[in-house]
Amino acid sequence: MATTAQIVKSNKEPKFSTRLVRRCWKCGRKHGYMRDFKLCRICFREMARKGEIPGIRKASW
Repeated sequence: MATTAQIVKSNKEPKFSTRLVRRCWKCGRKHGYMRDFKLCRICFREMARKGEIPGIRKASW
């Protein structure tokens, strides 16, 4: 989990566009981030398993 200071720092407007840090809105994680859902892979998996993301379900074959 990201600390509050890290989340606040990443929300500030960066000096250069390449310094932009995208974080998961649920936990604040910056690695394994999916832009389409604004979630990290861990939160995405948990929410998909619970059925909280519309149109997404766990594959089984």
